[in-house]
Amino acid sequence: MQAMILAAGFGTRLRPYTNLRPKPLFPVLNTPLLIGAVRRLKNFGFSRIVVNCHHLGEQIVTAVEDIDGVTIQYEERILGTGGGLRRALEDLDDEPLLVVNGDIYHCIDLAEIYHYHINSGQAITMAVHDYPRFNKLSVKAERIVDFDGVVAGDERLAFTGIQVVNPDLLMGIKKEKASCIIEYYRKLLAQEIALNARRYGRCSWTDMGTPADYLNLHGDLLSEKEPCWPELGSVAERNYIDARAECTEDLVIEDWACIGNARIGQQVKLCRCVVWDGAVVEPGMALTDEIVVPRH
Repeated sequence: MQAMILAAGFGTRLRPYTNLRPKPLFPVLNTPLLIGAVRRLKNFGFSRIVVNCHHLGEQIVTAVEDIDGVTIQYEERILGTGGGLRRALEDLDDEPLLVVNGDIYHCIDLAEIYHYHINSGQAITMAVHDYPRFNKLSVKAERIVDFDGVVAGDERLAFTGIQVVNPDLLMGIKKEKASCIIEYYRKLLAQEIALNARRYGRCSWTDMGTPADYLNLHGDLLSEKEPCWPELGSVAERNYIDARAECTEDLVIEDWACIGNARIGQQVKLCRCVVWDGAVVEPGMALTDEIVVPRH
């Protein structure tokens, strides 16, 4: 089975943090999300994985270049979700391709949707769910009928960023030209080409689009409101601290905290904070709802 992780975006809503690190490499429980996603795909049985990159792409190259079965697609000029997929077809087999956005945390069974797609006989299967913040798709029966939620009377659902598509469906995308895959799908709808929808009920799903989303994901994982990927480790308590972190005994943590390989000074209070590897929290600081990154 083959898959592609879309990891080339700029992550503008997460600036200034994405000035330091591309969003797919943001640590979740001290492991870069992209690394966890690759491990998860391999554990589901995907032996061939393409990861595209552009913004701070050299960091992504360094992170995954030595992982067996992973191919890096470095885009000198960003090609977007459409153009990136089109370029990848040149290096993939002629079999269904699972596509996953590189900035989402979810607990959808990726092998299940892959085999569902094959058994359906459809050219594309898009995983959708009920998520009011992003409910823009109009879905009727098992078909997506509109991407802007303007078709009256049909169910409104959200695209999860997970899909399985037959390569020949993507051949109409112009090569080496930046484009959006959703715009391409709008054109397919206008040509009355069926876009299949696979509904998921209550599924764990987070788009790490904003600092609040990123912090909330950690809070949900550490409070066990959301299940933790085995590929990220296990959660035993509300504080997740790297064994290499330098912390003093007077550190006070309220609610929860996730601390990487960082240095925490004396008389520090942390409340709902994520501290990245290499960060320093100066003595006496009291931080709430903060992402603490290394100095640069």
